Amino acid sequence: MKVTIKDVAKEADVATSTVSRVLSNNPRISETTRKRVKEAIDKLGYEPNAMARSLARQRTKILGIVLPNEAKDLFTNPFFITSMQGMSLYAQTKGYYITYAFSEDDEGELNHVKEITNNNLIDGVILMRSRQNDEIINYLQDKRFPFVVIGRPEDTESILWVDNDNVKAMYDLVNLLIENGHKKIGFVGAIEEWNMSQDRLKGYKDALIDSKLDYHDNLIVQQNEFNAKNGYDAAKKLFKEEGLTAIVTTDDLLALGVQEYVKDNNMKDIALIGFNNSQIAQYQKPSISSIDIMAGRLGHYAAKLLISKLEGKGSKRKNYIVDTKLVERDTFIQIR
Repeated sequence: MKVTIKDVAKEADVATSTVSRVLSNNPRISETTRKRVKEAIDKLGYEPNAMARSLARQRTKILGIVLPNEAKDLFTNPFFITSMQGMSLYAQTKGYYITYAFSEDDEGELNHVKEITNNNLIDGVILMRSRQNDEIINYLQDKRFPFVVIGRPEDTESILWVDNDNVKAMYDLVNLLIENGHKKIGFVGAIEEWNMSQDRLKGYKDALIDSKLDYHDNLIVQQNEFNAKNGYDAAKKLFKEEGLTAIVTTDDLLALGVQEYVKDNNMKDIALIGFNNSQIAQYQKPSISSIDIMAGRLGHYAAKLLISKLEGKGSKRKNYIVDTKLVERDTFIQIR
């Protein structure tokens, strides 16, 4: 029969509320009483319920992951799964639980955040993207509710955040393509109001400008979602430009669509690079080169920052920048 907190209280000859206070490290309990209760716990083999202890301290030990509505089908974009795995593994080591939800639109997303924060259902929030004039970030700041953002927020000084250096990652990639003989390089992005999207576009433009290569709007296509269809449609537009030898995309799903168009039209020697280094890129034929953004580490550090704040560790650290690396596969093509 499972040992209960009442059994411990009876064994230690104290009230059940005293046992609860000992479990929550209440400083008002004397050392003598604390020792007697702990001896009773050891003798009976009592295993306190983590959730009950948290609620007694008016904490849930639950982190709420707010997924953007673009992630409604999690399995189509492995970034979300991988980053959530990183969060969960770290949170587990600290005794925290993870819950997540997404909404069909931006208004529903904000309403959901209001609901879970106002009803004390969670201790902190992890946002999976950052964009300009973000209503959710503004709301959480006004409410002074603990949160962290995966993605560069507009306010980088007072907000907890984790990201890659997306400007540098794209800049270095485009420079490498130029060094390998490519002079006309197309760009496919999506959801341009996201800061990540803007940073990667900036890296693309800066690399061309610094190399004194011309670029214009016909070489840039911005779509409304990260998926293969949008990548395919973008390729249709881009290849109206003569002399295009390389395309960079801000997500592997977009790169997948570009590759389908290239194959359907029997094009040869087109360099193609995506972002996220997902398995869908690795197992294509030909395999798609991609920038590995270390999504698991992004999730790990997001959970670490938030839990450190919740535990009152006093760290002054506000952000982590996670390194990226290019994974060269079949579609990394040199033309000289």
